[in-house]
Amino acid sequence: MAVASLSSNGDDTLYQSLGDQTNNGAGEWLFAGTTREGDIRRSVIAFDIGAAIPAGSTVTAVSLTLTVSRSIASATEIGIHPLLGAWQEGVADALGNEGSGAAADATDGDVTWTHRVFGSEAWDSPGGDFSPDASATVTVNGRGAYTWESTSQMIADVQAWVDDPTGNSGWLIKGDESKNQTANRFDSSENSEATGRPVLVVEYTSS
Repeated sequence: MAVASLSSNGDDTLYQSLGDQTNNGAGEWLFAGTTREGDIRRSVIAFDIGAAIPAGSTVTAVSLTLTVSRSIASATEIGIHPLLGAWQEGVADALGNEGSGAAADATDGDVTWTHRVFGSEAWDSPGGDFSPDASATVTVNGRGAYTWESTSQMIADVQAWVDDPTGNSGWLIKGDESKNQTANRFDSSENSEATGRPVLVVEYTSS
């Protein structure tokens, strides 16, 4: 058995908004849940499975670890859902705590709430195209590292990405959107503290 520990090769936040499209691809944080005003935040994250795991391998276990650095929520369940279409990490870098994002740039094709590639390719549904069923969930309650432990669906997701790297769009991170003030802030792959960045651990056997 072999083990691969992967850093994210793309992560970003989808900011629900009524006005300008926003993005935070170069920011230090990702968000999931709702604001005090009830605006939704969802994050997208992907890993270059094909570069790390040989073709033909069999995935036997998967875990994803993210670090919460700030929260306005009590204990809340957060799920990861397979994304159903490709997206493009943006280059915007929001100010301050980054909760409102920064203006998306159509030239760079930033991912937004309505667009997988801003200015050219829209999501079929605003907020991202993803499976309604979570591949795994974890209960988050305050700051710290949280791990989505291996499930049969997480294994199936990663196995599908090993078998067909072109279909690897990663996961959407979705919090409790049934009420206001459930948002959690996670460290992104651009965070200045390397120890808090997203990590995907995959156990596999080679053919």
